[in-house]
Amino acid sequence: MEECIQQKSKISEHTSKACIFCKIAKGEIPCYNVYEDDEYLAFLDINPLNPGHTLVIPKRHIKWVWDSEDICSYYKVVQKIANAMKRAFETDYIVSLVFGEEVHHAHVWLVPRFKDDGHGGAINLGLRRKLSEEEMKQAAEKIKSFL
Repeated sequence: MEECIQQKSKISEHTSKACIFCKIAKGEIPCYNVYEDDEYLAFLDINPLNPGHTLVIPKRHIKWVWDSEDICSYYKVVQKIANAMKRAFETDYIVSLVFGEEVHHAHVWLVPRFKDDGHGGAINLGLRRKLSEEEMKQAAEKIKSFL
């Protein structure tokens, strides 16, 4: 059985007081919460690539996903949410992306893909969806119902 390797975190000097994801994690900014435990938070992206587009973040401020002290635990949460999304949206295709250029706080994107969703063979980062508040709430509840 393979065990996860824990690493020392390389915490960014970036102040968490100015970080939008830290503010969301602290409850200072509202979000469409999908999942939360002591270490991680998952919430819907407010400018989704598709309905259900979810961000998974550590609550503790770190700049890069690979600087996580326990990347195995992080990705177990990502896996849990991706599997719930597959059932919620009746798709086998969940794209996982790691960026860090827009917000300097570790985050993993989970984007459900659908037949004829307009993205083509690879996800089109410029194709954003405008969803109503009700549609966002429904997407979050759908995911939660399978966790």
